[in-house]
Amino acid sequence: MQSNTITPKGYLPLSINNTTRKLIFIMCVALCLTPFISPAVALLMGLVIAQLTGHPYLHLNHKATQLLLQVSVVGLGFGMNVHSALQAGKQGVLFTITSIACTLVFGYFLGRWFKIERKTSHLISAGTAICGGSAIAAISPVIKAEEKQISVALGCVFILNSIALFIFPVIGHHFNLSQTQFGLWCALAIHDTSSVVGAAGKYGPHALEVATTVKLARALWIIPVSIVSAFVFKNESKKITIPYFIGLFILAMIANTYLPVVTQLNPYIISVAKSGLTVTLFLIGAGLSRKVLASVGLKPFLQGVILWVAISSTALYAVIHLA
Repeated sequence: MQSNTITPKGYLPLSINNTTRKLIFIMCVALCLTPFISPAVALLMGLVIAQLTGHPYLHLNHKATQLLLQVSVVGLGFGMNVHSALQAGKQGVLFTITSIACTLVFGYFLGRWFKIERKTSHLISAGTAICGGSAIAAISPVIKAEEKQISVALGCVFILNSIALFIFPVIGHHFNLSQTQFGLWCALAIHDTSSVVGAAGKYGPHALEVATTVKLARALWIIPVSIVSAFVFKNESKKITIPYFIGLFILAMIANTYLPVVTQLNPYIISVAKSGLTVTLFLIGAGLSRKVLASVGLKPFLQGVILWVAISSTALYAVIHLA
């Protein structure tokens, strides 16, 4: 008698069929919508699902995480004030420009030293410098990157994002960082917006406001970096992906600041946005299968780690002594 058990490559051979696998996955998503699951726990739960049963909707995962993240970030904008956001943005602009330039240059030389394929190295550097998966997704068509190169860069960034979500709040408390300092550090040193918001939200509401504002301002650098990348890699089409959701985030902040009726709805909107972020992190974790982890390779991963440690430690020193 033939078994109905489906065991995707790269997962442990648990004796469950595909229907059960989907049911477990949907139950985990539902659990993430409750107030009992924090973003960090959701990410860890996703990682467990990825290793034990696998993601039954993996082909939809990238689009789902992108959409959920963007909607959640716009929702968080309804809890922020334009004036304090502008102040946070001014404070982070010099750090942002300096860190992006230094990371891209350092990443270039690291890639040459490790003899990593040029486009893979550039995607890892850009993902570390700007905003993780969003930067990689935007720049990869500009430089005509292949699927393997994109997968390696995304895998490297998502692994380090997962680690950052857990260790950054611990380090922040160890150094007794203020919420402003911690929010600024998160925005400068953590790759993806999802992990930035998750770590900062755990640290405090003001840290979340500073981190989200600075990170989204940082994300706008996708545009000039994409243009430079097109020139360097000689892509004449220069098709640039613009992060339009940042404009909606700004509109949400303006509405919250100047429209009294919006402030009454704030608690509900923010609650939904935070639940969306928690589900996003679960989906990111669920996408990190053994196959994805193994595909990264030692040298690209080392490049990502060294870049990340360098920018994290430098940014930490800067926010402690200069911010």
